[in-house]
Order: sequence, then structure tokens, then C-alpha cells
Amino acid sequence: MTPEQKARIEIDRMLVETGWQIHDLKDANIHACRGVAIREFPLKSGHGEADYLLYVDGQACGVIEAKPAGYTLSGVEIQSDKYKHGLPEALPAWFRPLPFCYQSTGIETHFTSGLDPEPRSRDVFSFHRPETLADWLMDARPIEPGVAAENSSVWTPQSYRSRLRCMPPLHSDGLWPAQFRAIGNLERSLAADRPRSLVQMATGSGKTFTAVSFIYRQLKFANARRVLFLVDRANLGRQTLKEFQQYQSPYTPFKFTEEYIVNHLQSNRLDSTARVSICTIQRLYSILRGEELAPELEEESLFDHQSLFREPPPVVYNSAIPPETFDLIVTDECHRSIYNLWRQVLEYFDGFLVGLTATPSKQTFGFFNQNLVMEYPHEEAVADGVNVNYDIYRIRTRITQGGSVVEAGHYVDRRERETRAVRWERLDEDLTYEAGQLDRDVVAVDQIRTVVRTFRDKVLTEIFPGRSWVPKTLIFAKDDSHAEDIVKIVREEFGKGNDFCQKITYRTTGAKPEDLIAAFRTSPMPRIAVTVDMIATGTDIKPLEIVFFMRMIRSRSFFEQMKGRGVRVINKDDLLAVTPDAVAKDHFVIVDAVGVCEEDKTDSRPLEKKPTISLEKLLQAVALGNSESEVISSIAGRFARLERKLDPAGKADIEKLTNGRGLKELTGDLIAAIDPERQIEQARAEFGVSDPTLEQVRQAGITLIRQAVKPLCEPKLREKILELQARADQVIDTVSADEVIEAGFDAEALDKAKGLVQSFEQFIEEHKDEITALQILYSRPYRQRLKYAEIKGLAEMIEKPPYLWRIDRLWDAYAALEQSRVKGAGSRHLWTDIVSLVRFALHQEPLLEPFEVHVRERFDAWIAKQEAQGKKFSVEQRWWLERIRDHVIASLEIGRDDFEFTPFKENGGIGKVYQLFGDDLWGMLEELNEVLAA
Repeated sequence: MTPEQKARIEIDRMLVETGWQIHDLKDANIHACRGVAIREFPLKSGHGEADYLLYVDGQACGVIEAKPAGYTLSGVEIQSDKYKHGLPEALPAWFRPLPFCYQSTGIETHFTSGLDPEPRSRDVFSFHRPETLADWLMDARPIEPGVAAENSSVWTPQSYRSRLRCMPPLHSDGLWPAQFRAIGNLERSLAADRPRSLVQMATGSGKTFTAVSFIYRQLKFANARRVLFLVDRANLGRQTLKEFQQYQSPYTPFKFTEEYIVNHLQSNRLDSTARVSICTIQRLYSILRGEELAPELEEESLFDHQSLFREPPPVVYNSAIPPETFDLIVTDECHRSIYNLWRQVLEYFDGFLVGLTATPSKQTFGFFNQNLVMEYPHEEAVADGVNVNYDIYRIRTRITQGGSVVEAGHYVDRRERETRAVRWERLDEDLTYEAGQLDRDVVAVDQIRTVVRTFRDKVLTEIFPGRSWVPKTLIFAKDDSHAEDIVKIVREEFGKGNDFCQKITYRTTGAKPEDLIAAFRTSPMPRIAVTVDMIATGTDIKPLEIVFFMRMIRSRSFFEQMKGRGVRVINKDDLLAVTPDAVAKDHFVIVDAVGVCEEDKTDSRPLEKKPTISLEKLLQAVALGNSESEVISSIAGRFARLERKLDPAGKADIEKLTNGRGLKELTGDLIAAIDPERQIEQARAEFGVSDPTLEQVRQAGITLIRQAVKPLCEPKLREKILELQARADQVIDTVSADEVIEAGFDAEALDKAKGLVQSFEQFIEEHKDEITALQILYSRPYRQRLKYAEIKGLAEMIEKPPYLWRIDRLWDAYAALEQSRVKGAGSRHLWTDIVSLVRFALHQEPLLEPFEVHVRERFDAWIAKQEAQGKKFSVEQRWWLERIRDHVIASLEIGRDDFEFTPFKENGGIGKVYQLFGDDLWGMLEELNEVLAA
């Protein structure tokens, strides 16, 4: 058999698989079914013979040129292009020349559509189905069946790609400038027929909203048939669905989901009526593999499981969801979705691919052909006011840095990891543990308590000084057990109840994790949430002001994602609803208790070998279809060790779930399945040969492994095995006392504060002759009185780009540098506080204190002076004088017209105050304006 004959056998299989009937020329019946492929079809003179001529609904529409495996296909395009012009005149055709050309080796297939504005070949997973080509042809130009298209006919093809070049102008209403740029750049990339486009936008800059806006335009104006939105876990799928449901069209009075059906795929059946399908990538993988997916595997991100698959089980053609199903695929967190196991899901589809990420790696850029259509880093988002920046506050303790030693003779607790049942044990020898063993092998209670106690003491005095409510805080723990310990100690150290601090992990019961996240986002309680990695990516918690690391992270992109939980901006009213004494969110603080900010981090590498992989991940890999001998061998070894530790009750639990087969028998089946001799025997029996080929042995091995792991596909059995495995002991060190080595903002945070102060003071110097408020404040004595409009204008000016200096942020910067000379850090500031800031920056005042304090002190001194001169004020007069003082605090001065407003008007206004003070009123007001605001 020649290589080309082998290729044709594979091409025939692919054609049948995709819904075509294959006929030889002498037996051809173009009406036998909707799609007919006729082999070795003779064309008109000078055009040769087409390997396959394709008919759809009785009319010719395309050709296939077959080549042997390994043949480079771009050189074949000229040959197939000649074929498409060679259809005999008398035969029926949709268009002339024929619009569709394929070149295929059976392994690699290229496709060119003449319906596109600039036809260009592209790789496809397989041939398109006849009904797909019929849809495209009818969309381009309906023709009477059975009528031959004439060479002279003039037609303008209308394909999705041609419509992409006719998009109407983008409305900027409701879009941030960066979102507007991203959508415009993306549409230009698609119009240029770039198959892959990468959008990099900082966390919190509205990537999902940008994508929804872009998808809406694709459906409405480019008539995209279907769009796929891929996420990495079900919770983010639900969050994405809400974005679609809340999206208001800028072109119609309808919401997105009122115009188009959006389906969050939660089963292995695709809703054919949905224009947008939201799906986890692991579910889509299982659909393409023809396998069921346990729902719990969608509740956590499985992107880090690709390292378990040396050779990922291949995606195969699935007629229920053919490659042409989606015109556009949008994949969120694409920096993690392009590797081994998941990459083939993306490459299965014949559609434009758009990647969204905040943290691209080198591999991400490579996968998307270096086509970065939007780059919007965190620094630029901060400058635009779309993100807030952060400071780092470090807490170092002795045990965190170096571990500890518990001497022999002391009693320690031993705790089962799963049940957390505790028993006492006396040490016969010293127990030495390192920092890396903390909270995994050993729990040093006082280490957790010392870190938490330090945070308690510093959070309202140094981290967010002046607050009485603990800012919304998210603590990242090492695992669920560590999270449990942290929650307990936080509640104890803060002296608060259960609602103050809650754990939000995949193992939280009694409430759905997304309900707990929603409460953390929108309610005053809890103040502190403890998680492992459930809220690490994608989850939107805008009021969050502290991200607290009590676990080490070594992946650069994962660390950036976790940091990104704190960057989101929030309007003042929404923040006050959950944190009543917050001023505004203009920054967040990373509390680093493990040195994570100093740790060298690397990009994720898909082929990196992990020295240890948890049994949970190994079992999940098997559930996803992994049948590699390395994985099976690892599971067998873990099972063998576990079986020796099981008590009779544990063994009975497993036998109940396996029809009487114990863990020992399951282990034996796994070992036998990867035994080369057994695989050869299976191949002989399966293929009926005495000397099987290597490929036959490999296939037989896969059969044996799939039979051996079949019991492990049952979720309840996996859960039980993990439960029994988790009963290993964890030492509780209650002896070692920890101590704080360091607690404070890092040098970088102090440098930021210094830079901010220097920039502000430089601004004053450079603009002292231009801005009226600065002119007045710069001169001593003042040449004229400050007006409220002038200081408000100054404050508004510095809060806008390029400065973005909020009054309270400047205040806190001075406090970080000169704490002893600054009062009122972290408190809510008024516009008039800019006066105090400028005076302090100009070294006119020894202390930086709120303008309110300054006015109250001068008011009290003025009252004392009046009384010393023999003037007495009645209770009613004192009330009016205090209201005048309060008005000056907020507005810098008071005039006659101000008595027409609250709180004066409802208490009698100008008439009443004149009745109380008589003709002395006008001179008194002038004096108070001079004295209080001076």
C-alpha cells in the first residue's frame, strides 16, 4: 500500500465521520444524501482529475486534494486552485469557481474558503460537515437547486469574515477608555483575519465586561452564529453568566439575554439554540472525549493538572459538537489554558480564538502568535484610576523564618488531618522541624497566633490608622486544615464571633461558596475571609483592602492573580455600605507573613516535572481519562502504603463501594495493567496474532488500564480513599513560643510615600504663581482670603490624571514618613484639608492636622478671648456660633447668603441670627472668617 493510498483510507474515514457519503464515479448519486464526495472526478480539459469532488444538496461546491503523510500542503494550493476552476460547464454548482478547497494528508488538513474577502488557507481539525457548508453557501447567495452556476455570474460572497470588515462604529458610552481601545483593536485584528488575538488587561479593569461588549457586537453586526466562552471553574462560569445577564445594549433597550440565548453548559449536551455557550474547559474536554464529568471537577481549577499528562489523551472528532460549531472562542485566564491537556481543546475548533489574561507568560505570547492586540498593565490601570496601587506590610517571626525544636519529654498533640481528632503523646526524642514543614507536617500554634496578634495590633494603628472597622481582609492559607486553624485563632485574638471571620474553601458546607463570597463582597460581615485558592483568580471583591499571605506562592502568574483580588476600584457609597468608616479605596495593602513578595517566581512551565503530586490530583487525572503508566504506577504505590495502614473499618468502607473488592485487589489490578507481559498477552487475545506490534501492545495496555481504573471513576470511592488517606497524623506544637522579628511597611512602600510627598511639594513650587489657592497660601501674611471654590478646584485638580493624588493618600504618605508630626491619618478628609496639607508642605505649620482640628482650636481660643473681655454668650448664641464654626470647617468661610441653607434656614435663618447678635453680627462674621481660617 502506497503512502497516498494510506492517506486516502484516513481521508475516507474522516469524510464518513463528518457526515459525507463517498462514491466512486461509476456509482455516483449526488442526491444519495446531503453531502456526497465523488472519488477521482475528471474535470474539463487541462484541469486534471480531482481526488474528491464535493456535492452539497445536489450541487458541486468544492474539491479535496489528497497527499501522503508528511507532504507540505501549502505547495498543493495551486493544484487544488486549478481544480476548482475545472468543473464541466453542464454540471450544477453553487458558484464558479467552486468556493471550497481542502488539502489533506489524513493527519494534517488545510481549508480555503472562496467566500472570504481574501481567501487564505487555514489548519482545520477535520472536514466540515455538509450542513455547515450548506449554511455558508446559502448565507452567501441562495441558488435554485439543480441550476448550473454560470462563469459570468457576478456575486459578492457574504461570509462571517467578510462581515467583520463592515462593522459599524463602536459606541464609547459605558466603556472605560482602555475597554474601548481593546474592543476596537480586537475588531481590527479579526477583520485582518488574524486567527488568534491576545488581550492583556490588568485584573479589575473589566476584562469580562469588555469581552461581553465585544461578543454582543459580533452577534449583532457580524452575525456570528455561535460564540464559546471558556472558563476554568464553574463558579467563574456563573459569574460570567451574570455579566451577560446584566449587560445593557447601547444600541437597543434590551439586555443581552433578552436578545440572545446565553447558556451556561452544565451537562454534556450543547444547546443548539444558544448563541453564546459558557463552559468550563474541563467539561468541554470531557464532551469531546465522549466521557462524563463528575460535577465536583468543575468546582475547582484543573489547569495545573496538565503536568500529570506526559502524553495527554487526544481529543477526537465529535459529531455532536463539530469543529465548526463556534465562529468565535473566548478563553478566560488563557495564560493557563494553552498547555498539554487543554491546548488541544482550543485547537479543535475552526474559529477565531481570543485570549483574555492579566498575566501573560512567554508561552502565552507564543501560542497567540505574538498578536497582542491590547496591553493594559496594572501600572497604567492605576494611572487611569481603573486600579488602585498597593503597599506591602511585612510580618516576620522567628518560627516562620527558621522552624523550631521541641525537646524530648514534652507532650505534643497529634491530630488526624481529616477528622482533626486529637490525642496526646510524649516525645521520646527531639522533634525538629523546618519552616517548610509548618502547617503541613507540624502546626506551631503560637506561630499562627503571633502573626495574627501582630496583625490585630497593627491593622488599625499602622496599616490603616484611624479606622475602627477592620478593613475587608482576605487571608490565603496553605490548605483547608491550615485555614481552619487560622479562622479559630483570628476569632480568638480579635475577640469576635463566628460572623467576623469565615472560611471560604471548596470544603465549606452549609452554604454555597458563592453565597459566602457574595456576603463577603456586599455585607459588613464577615470582615475577614480565609481561603486556600478558591478566591485566588477571577472572583470580584471590590471592597477588599487587605490581601494577607500566610502561604508561599512560587508561580509568578498565580501570585499576580492573587494580588489582583485587591486592585479593584469601588465607589465611595458602595465601600461605606460594607466598611462604614472607610474614606475611599485609593490603595490596598499586602500583608506578607511568609516572605512571598521576596520569593523568586517563575512562569508556569507545562512540561515541568513535579517531585510530588498529591493523591487527589492523581485520582482526578484518572477521572479525566489519563491512562499513562507513570500515573497508574504512582497510584498503585500510594494504595499499597495506604492499605497497610487501614483498620478493618476502613477496609470495609472501601469494599462496600467496590462490590467486595478491597484496596489490595484494586492495587493488584493496577500493577497488572501496567505489566508489559500482561499487555502482550492482552494484545495477542485482542488482535488474534501471535506476535503483536508495538502499537497493538500499546492499545492493549490502554484497554487493561481502563478496565483497572474503572472503579476509580466513581466519585464516592475517590472521596472515601482520600478521606482514609487523610487520616495521617499532624503534630501540634503547643510548646514552642514564637516572637516577632519585624513588623512594618517595607522599604518600597516608604519609597513610594517619599516619592509622593516630593512630587506634591514640587507641584506646589512649580505652580505657586499660577493657581490662585497656592498664590494665597504661599504668601505670608496672606494677601487675600481663600475662597472655597479655589481650594476645591485645587483638590479636584490634583485628584485627576496625571497626578491622581487623593487628599487622604497624601496625608497617609506624610504619616508614613513623619508619624510623630501627623495627626488624623486614615480618617475621612474634607476638601478644606488641602489647606493643612499645603501649609505643612510649605513648612508653615509644625504639625499636619485636619483643618477641622485647626478651626476648632482657634474657635475655642476666640471664645476664651471674648469671655476674658467680659462678653458672655447665651446657650442659644453658643449654638449659632458652633454652627458657624462647623460651616467654616467645611466651606472655609461664611457669608450672609449661607444662612439661607441647612442648618441655619430651618432654625430661623438670617433673621434669627441677626435678632440674637444685632448689628455686631457683620463685624463678628468678618472676624471669625479671619481668625478661624488663618
